[in-house]
Amino acid sequence: MVNRELVQEWLARADDDFQFALINFKEGRTFFSQICFHLQQSAEKYLKSYIVAYELEFRKIHDLPLLLKICMSREPSLEQLRGDCEYLNTYYVETRYPVHWPTRLSGEDTERALQAASRVRDIVKEKVGSP
Repeated sequence: MVNRELVQEWLARADDDFQFALINFKEGRTFFSQICFHLQQSAEKYLKSYIVAYELEFRKIHDLPLLLKICMSREPSLEQLRGDCEYLNTYYVETRYPVHWPTRLSGEDTERALQAASRVRDIVKEKVGSP
């Protein structure tokens, strides 16, 4: 039996990450790496809320395309989020650690990440039946 309270906890955590990123971006903050990281985290938690809601295979991973694949095992129409998940996936590592490739993010990169995370949020919440 699905633990609706746990699903709501996942959604609330995802919403927190999303709102934190959105507020900082709208206030003109230039912490683009940190904002993009929180957007990636929100997408991850939205996908995990779907996994919990439908009792799919829960894996302790951060790979958005793989999490999406798990979700798609129940709902193939979620394929529409593939590009968004692939785009956001890069922000898990690149925004947190020094890497050997250029990572200067712009407002445009961040806007694109916000749009991608918004689509993940909206579609997952619709499918999960979030209040």
